[in-house]
Amino acid sequence: MTTSPTLAGLAARLAETACVNAPFKLADGTQLSAYFDEYRLAADPELLRDTASAMTPLIPDDAQALAGIELGGVPLVVALSAATGLPAVFLRRRPKGYGSRRQIEGADITGRRTVLVDDVVRSGGQLLTMARTLRMAGVPVTDAACVLERPLGGRMLLAEHRVALHSLLTEADLPAQGTGDAA
Repeated sequence: MTTSPTLAGLAARLAETACVNAPFKLADGTQLSAYFDEYRLAADPELLRDTASAMTPLIPDDAQALAGIELGGVPLVVALSAATGLPAVFLRRRPKGYGSRRQIEGADITGRRTVLVDDVVRSGGQLLTMARTLRMAGVPVTDAACVLERPLGGRMLLAEHRVALHSLLTEADLPAQGTGDAA
């Protein structure tokens, strides 16, 4: 991906704020020496707003709703919903064990073409699981958007299941300092 000067500036800000050079353990047990901290992105209102604004063109024109995956995708989907005017839902990995017992919270998006939103895409497994969850609930999903794509097969896996991945940045777009093997 070739970044524009404006996107390059945003990439530098994201790297400075959210790329952390510290040990990080992935769910599969893989140990990384650096990671992308979505909480640092979400905690900076200007950076979150600018990231959502930059992601807006990634959302297909015929999209009717957005779905943020817990936990990294939730602040992003809120900001992106505000930027696009599209309704949002929030997806839990598993249904809530009490209260509503729902896995999908927010607007009623049944039958609405929905774009999945997450912070970082690696293997694509989490997005694929959430696409299946939405599809079983009667929600068509053909697209996903993320801030950062790592080249670990996610794009290909999603494409095999008819989900196009739209990433704002790839690892190669981030300035060398602060990226390492960012999660």
